[in-house]
Amino acid sequence: MFFKVGNIAFGGGGLAFILGPCVIESLEHALFMAKSIKEICERVGVGFVYKSSFDKANRSSIESFRGYGMDFGLEVLTTVKKELNIPVTTDVHETWQVEKVAEVVDIIQIPAFLCRQTDLLVESARTGKPVNVKKGQFLAPWDAKNVVEKLQKAGAEKIILTERGASFGYNNLVVDFRAFPIMRSFGVPVIFDVTHSLQLPGGLGKATGGQSEYIEYLARAGVACGIDGVFMEVHNNPAKAPSDGPNQLPLNRLENLLRQLKKIQDTVKSFEEAPREVSA
Repeated sequence: MFFKVGNIAFGGGGLAFILGPCVIESLEHALFMAKSIKEICERVGVGFVYKSSFDKANRSSIESFRGYGMDFGLEVLTTVKKELNIPVTTDVHETWQVEKVAEVVDIIQIPAFLCRQTDLLVESARTGKPVNVKKGQFLAPWDAKNVVEKLQKAGAEKIILTERGASFGYNNLVVDFRAFPIMRSFGVPVIFDVTHSLQLPGGLGKATGGQSEYIEYLARAGVACGIDGVFMEVHNNPAKAPSDGPNQLPLNRLENLLRQLKKIQDTVKSFEEAPREVSA
């Protein structure tokens, strides 16, 4: 499967990027982050889709910051999209949100914990928009084929699967790199969500911890596996981010990493592998 979102190619041997802060904090911050990321991507020579959430509905604690709501969030994303001429994405949690979100975003994102929610998948597919499904931490990569089939039967023609790690005991995630060729064998682009794969769920008691010091290592390994894109949450000051700070990539590390990933992608594309069966 190959398609474009704006001028960003998903599938077909390219490397797409989905980048942005975890949650929408303010219009000013969103514009600053989107503009900064765009300038970096232009210098490196890659395109990206801007991502930020209007609601973090599965926070560890009832006291955690969730966001300022859908109406405000969509206004911010609309402004970012129009002023900077970049595609945007955000996630939906309930079926009633889908239609309104689809009016603004270029890709609808399904959160990991909701990846098997049939009604949410079907409603998202009906919009005709590309749908990016985060594979749940509880789901085996071969079981993600059922997710793809649900979307296809509901009419979706542009589908993305995103790997974001699997539960490995308590408060820890691990990435099984076999997941990339397995899920790509379903005929859809596969994205590697590097930063969420480095979460320590509930690791801080009432908040999620993370290990952002390993972002570059996992990102390089993922691209070497031949994935179709990289998802990373990026923040100019992760220590003060209201959500997922411990696992977000500091903005000042983004450019160097993108340059590395582009070089690795160019090397991977030079390999000519014989077709092979992938067991799932």
